[in-house]
Amino acid sequence: MAVQGKNRQFPTAYKIKAIKRVERGDGVLPVARELGISRKILHDLIKAWKADGPDGLNRKRGPKPGPRKLKPLATYNDRRSALALAKARIAELEGLVGRQQMDLDFFRQALRALERPAAQGKPASASSKSSKR
Repeated sequence: MAVQGKNRQFPTAYKIKAIKRVERGDGVLPVARELGISRKILHDLIKAWKADGPDGLNRKRGPKPGPRKLKPLATYNDRRSALALAKARIAELEGLVGRQQMDLDFFRQALRALERPAAQGKPASASSKSSKR
């Protein structure tokens, strides 16, 4: 029934029979295996049948008909505002890093201040014992 090769084509009646078998309750996988096609192809045929009937089964390859969903081109103002937003975000993050650095410096100094009295308050014999370990 089908032309052998990479781009096999099936008659519309053959496709409709396969779709009807699936609609009657035969599984997609067994029908696809019997026909020697992938499940995806059979699912695509069913989807095309439900959307456009017999005409959907004979679509040519290539872009789908209908309006294209393209994103609008970025205008100069869009790019400029994106740049301004990026610069603002960079400034915000640099400020955050600066505040974190100030916090680190503060805690480093506080830690040093706490360590100094402890080191000064130890007797000389105790510090020599700990250095021998």
